Amino acid sequence: MNRTRTTVAALAAAGVVTAAQLGLAGAASAAPTVTSTSSGCPINIVYPTRFYVDHNGWVTNGGLYFGIKSKTSKSFKKVTFTVTNVKNLRFGSATAKGGRISHKTSQTVSVYTSTFKGKASLGFKVRTHLLNTRSYKLKLTLHGSGWNCAVNQGTWGSR
Repeated sequence: MNRTRTTVAALAAAGVVTAAQLGLAGAASAAPTVTSTSSGCPINIVYPTRFYVDHNGWVTNGGLYFGIKSKTSKSFKKVTFTVTNVKNLRFGSATAKGGRISHKTSQTVSVYTSTFKGKASLGFKVRTHLLNTRSYKLKLTLHGSGWNCAVNQGTWGSR
């Protein structure tokens, strides 16, 4: 039993074991996953399903990517996608894709575009620190005009 714990601790310190392999986070494919939202909403939410955490609790490879992807060719106006800490996450620097970072604190990151064109993507990659790798959660919100999307797009995380 102690031998297993030592091996896991040594591999975790070296940064070669995923949080999922340690039983610390959800697991799936290595790429971000696209999920459908409600039937009246013409976008998909993109979020990570597997990521690596170093021995200090920082997500490796530059952080986590969160975004939205259009399922239609229609354009939308004033679109803002926001990720807010609910439990045990802190954010560092963020890089926008398809728009610009409109708000960034250690607790919240928002990306904005004035025109979200059809079949486009909007999101950001943010350096993320997990204060507790067993229990973390964030809230996803979406604002814009020209669609029937709920503002609250749910949560992401473990427990």
